[in-house]
Amino acid sequence: MVLNNFFNLIFGWAVNISPLTGMIVISFILTLIVTLVYKWTTDQVMMKSLKDELKQHQKEMKDHKGDPKKMMEIQGKAMEKNMKYFMHSLKPMLITFIPLILVFGWLKENYDGVEVLFGLSWIWSYIIFSIIFSIILRKVMKVY
Repeated sequence: MVLNNFFNLIFGWAVNISPLTGMIVISFILTLIVTLVYKWTTDQVMMKSLKDELKQHQKEMKDHKGDPKKMMEIQGKAMEKNMKYFMHSLKPMLITFIPLILVFGWLKENYDGVEVLFGLSWIWSYIIFSIIFSIILRKVMKVY
């Protein structure tokens, strides 16, 4: 398969060093690509503004715990902002979905049955590393 040869060329060297090294390198590269796509395809000023407004709504909800009517009003506003945030996040998700699925097929083929980290399978190891890298990359690159 052409894609297997392509992915072997790009990632094979890391997997050959060790399954753990390969997973760390692959997780970092994929997370970096997804983060860059997210940053370049979203209006970061608006995303930061929406995120700040959501934080403000959460603070207001804490302040009005005893007033159910006010809580519902604030929650409605927060849901509206959350939906707007989600809609703007959808474009990068759609752009990266198919390529990630293709890489996951290659990963499954190369890592199936291999314990990567503390006895975890490749998918759980990938998830753990990608969450860690995503937090770091988003902070460093100021992605909202």
